[in-house]
Amino acid sequence: MQQTLSVAIITKNEEANLARTLVSVQFADQIVVLDSGSTDRTVEIARAAKAEVFEEPWGGFATAKNSAIAKCTGAWVLSLDADEELTPELQTDIRTLLHSDPPVDAYFIRRRNLFLGRWIKHGGFYPDPKLRLFRRATARFATTLQFEERPVHETIAFDGKTATLNHDLIHHAYPTLENYLEHMDRYSTLGSEVLVNKGNVSRSWLAFVCNVLLIPKLTFVWNYFFRLGFLDGREGLLLHLYQAAYTSWKYAKAWQTARMTNKS
Repeated sequence: MQQTLSVAIITKNEEANLARTLVSVQFADQIVVLDSGSTDRTVEIARAAKAEVFEEPWGGFATAKNSAIAKCTGAWVLSLDADEELTPELQTDIRTLLHSDPPVDAYFIRRRNLFLGRWIKHGGFYPDPKLRLFRRATARFATTLQFEERPVHETIAFDGKTATLNHDLIHHAYPTLENYLEHMDRYSTLGSEVLVNKGNVSRSWLAFVCNVLLIPKLTFVWNYFFRLGFLDGREGLLLHLYQAAYTSWKYAKAWQTARMTNKS
């Protein structure tokens, strides 16, 4: 028997990406778009594609994604970001899988991350498997260590057997440097809030130097040289440089927040 499929997508000002994503999932039985305050044509694009649109205040990535999943009615749920797209081969994979009785309850999907339009194949950015397809009510977004929602770098909590699909999801992550730097600035702020809330703030001078300077440098060397990030050309160099800078920003912002709190 054919298994029904719901697609869950969260959005905020995603008019540049959403139409491409929706076209790639038109075979699904239900498409749920949960929007949090878009001021562009995102909602209009979603409704034109016959998606079920819900509007809720922003409460963080995990909260929004869990809310979108809760509105799904299909036997299976595919959770996507608005800047992701299923390849035709992946669409066929999923349709074929759901036409049978899948042997496991959740599936990882390999993701091609694009940076400035280039597929980043090295340095730890591929295959970048993400658990995105699962039986409804078997999974939700949470931290990897405890079942609580987090504001950034959310992951799916699932306890059971999994498998990996054969073809890729395309992640149109950062088409411009300006877009990437804006995202990293915002994500490093959210990441710093997680560090502060958990008390993981540099207290000593040595810890501060390690977190803000040494760890970012070592991360760059490991990913760019030992994990062959240099094979991805200029785009690879820029990506790994700025990825290291993101780590430094995150710890520096956490230190700044703790410093200002202690002064008040």
